[in-house]
Amino acid sequence: MFKFNKILYSTDLSKGSNESFKYAAFLAKKTGAEVHILHVVEKLSSDARMALESYVMDDASRTDMLIARKRQAKVKLELKQEDFWAQVTEPEDLAVRKQIKSINIIESFPMEAILKISREREVDLIVMGTHEKGFVETFLGSVARNVLARSRIPVLVVPLKERKR
Repeated sequence: MFKFNKILYSTDLSKGSNESFKYAAFLAKKTGAEVHILHVVEKLSSDARMALESYVMDDASRTDMLIARKRQAKVKLELKQEDFWAQVTEPEDLAVRKQIKSINIIESFPMEAILKISREREVDLIVMGTHEKGFVETFLGSVARNVLARSRIPVLVVPLKERKR
């Protein structure tokens, strides 16, 4: 049987991200593993930075806007976590919350950050989800594909459940 001591749950904060967190929490419950949560605020492209510099002339305002991106992501992640745990009713499932050892929000390139944090934290498993586009479209050109290709540890990619039409 596989033994996981540390799980990295990487979230894009999309609507379906709670589904992939269920898997991370379930595996943590079954194995006693620590959970490390990561959200990566993608670095602005050079074109986006140039546009920001062109339209927002004040350095302080540009800096505030960039800081606000991370702050908004932190608030959204906190709200998603509160929402997730509010729906958990079983005491033994609620106990998994104590296994969350870190929550990090960083600005970087997602694939690079996920792999870097997984090495730094010495995790045994990376859990991540897909986007609303659907598993195949997202998987074929996504961060998940690149993480899978470069990771030296198991990666669990959780597809978004089919949307109701």
